[in-house]
Amino acid sequence: MFARLREDIRAVFERDPAARTTWEVLTCYPGMHALWIHRIARTLWDMRLCWAGRFVSHLGRFLTGIEIHPGATVGRRVFIDHGMGVVIGQTAEIGDDCTLYHGVTLGGTSWSGGKRHPTLGKGVVIGAGAKVLGPIFVGDGAKIGSNAVVVKEVPPGATVVGVPGRVVEGDGGGAGAVRFSAYAVVQDQDDPYAKAIRTLLEHSQELDQTVQALRAKLDRLEQELAAHETEADRLRAVK
Repeated sequence: MFARLREDIRAVFERDPAARTTWEVLTCYPGMHALWIHRIARTLWDMRLCWAGRFVSHLGRFLTGIEIHPGATVGRRVFIDHGMGVVIGQTAEIGDDCTLYHGVTLGGTSWSGGKRHPTLGKGVVIGAGAKVLGPIFVGDGAKIGSNAVVVKEVPPGATVVGVPGRVVEGDGGGAGAVRFSAYAVVQDQDDPYAKAIRTLLEHSQELDQTVQALRAKLDRLEQELAAHETEADRLRAVK
């Protein structure tokens, strides 16, 4: 118990520069409180005391603003930062060393029983407001950008952004090769869709400049032709 507590505290200090003292972490971090309450709820759930587990989970939601179903599986050193509005469904599985920010949803897309919610590998970071939906697997060390909506498998070490979520970066290195990034923001991250649109806009501007240059040349040619015709008419009149 105390070993898990020390792990939780260490995880906060490693991933939140705002953390100052152990006492502050113990008393002022709702993400940690939600995880502690979930462990109690999960114990009751495993003992087949389902109503009691749901009630404890409900109290945790009331106290922290974080809803974790007692049937969800949560690994070690998981960190929920800020936390308000986080929803974790019944069959969700969260691997060790994952980080979730406020507004994250690990939701289901099916009314049927069985596995309905996502599985996160180790070291996954999910930015604020992101939605990961359905019984999909998010690979070790993957990063999901804020407000992304992910409904397909995510390879290890990949970065996903957008609606629907699309991979914009992937090194295949897994959790061990990917450093922690707050809010799943990667420096110098380049979205290939944005790059393609940028290229099209640049090409369009070049075409506009070419058309304007051709139009200017045509105008000059028309003026020269009109001048020649005027001179020819004058010469004919003189003769």
